Amino acid sequence: MRARLGNGCDSMADRPRALRWVLRTRTLQFGTLPRLMGIVNVTPDSFSDGGRFFEPSAAIDHALELVAQGADIIDIGGESTRPYSTPVPADEELRRVMPVIAGLAGRIPVPISIDTSKAVVAQEAIRAGAEIINDVTGLAGDPGMISVALETQAAVCIMHMQGTPQTMQLHPTYQNVVEEVYAFLRDRRDRLAAAGLPHERIALDPGIGFGKTTEHNVQLLRSAWRLHELGCPILVGHSRKGFIARVMGDPQADPTGGTIGVALALARQGVQLLRVHDVGLIRQALVLFQAAGGLD
Repeated sequence: MRARLGNGCDSMADRPRALRWVLRTRTLQFGTLPRLMGIVNVTPDSFSDGGRFFEPSAAIDHALELVAQGADIIDIGGESTRPYSTPVPADEELRRVMPVIAGLAGRIPVPISIDTSKAVVAQEAIRAGAEIINDVTGLAGDPGMISVALETQAAVCIMHMQGTPQTMQLHPTYQNVVEEVYAFLRDRRDRLAAAGLPHERIALDPGIGFGKTTEHNVQLLRSAWRLHELGCPILVGHSRKGFIARVMGDPQADPTGGTIGVALALARQGVQLLRVHDVGLIRQALVLFQAAGGLD
């Protein structure tokens, strides 16, 4: 008898899902295990590793290590989007990320993603070798971003966020968080498609931790499988986020174990892409989870 997920949906093998993501110059194929997007924060103030990789040489070395650990994508960002973070001007964001992209493009075998909501930063990053625009505003924060995506033929990841990084955790409120996030992502997908961006180049991110309470985050994680109905790859970024310690009831808890636990639950739901800090540990957990029958 086929196993069923705890939320009542059938296992991954029983649900249709997107099997590829078309990038600017290549295509990512999806199999049983999620692809891993390794995080490189070139910032002094990101919530988990702010300052550790602020210097270009440290960021490049970190990216190379993530690739060695099995990262399928390297996501480079120069502006923190943690709650209450301070926005960064475009010229400063470019100063942070461009040396890192230039140092990696053509040197690593995996695609580079630029984590930005500014069209000028996305355009320069793609010109330097990036393949993906990962925009926390869902390509709605900068009116020029859709044009950049169309002109460059980059793939995009559109994320749901209630409010802005400066306001999103003040009083996040929903009548039904799963249905509202689903509707937002469907609407953004359709608007981008109408502008000329095909579904096969769009990934969808429910925005864990972006304008959500702990309960909202848990509900979205339990229902990630619903997003397969939208016909695009699903990307989830839950790594090391504050809800993990709150679920565990210990504000000092190491979030690594919780991050791994969520990754396994998302793999069980067929989520195609996980954005994570600890690529090696997550990959090891996923491989053993599969070997031990967790995805049967």
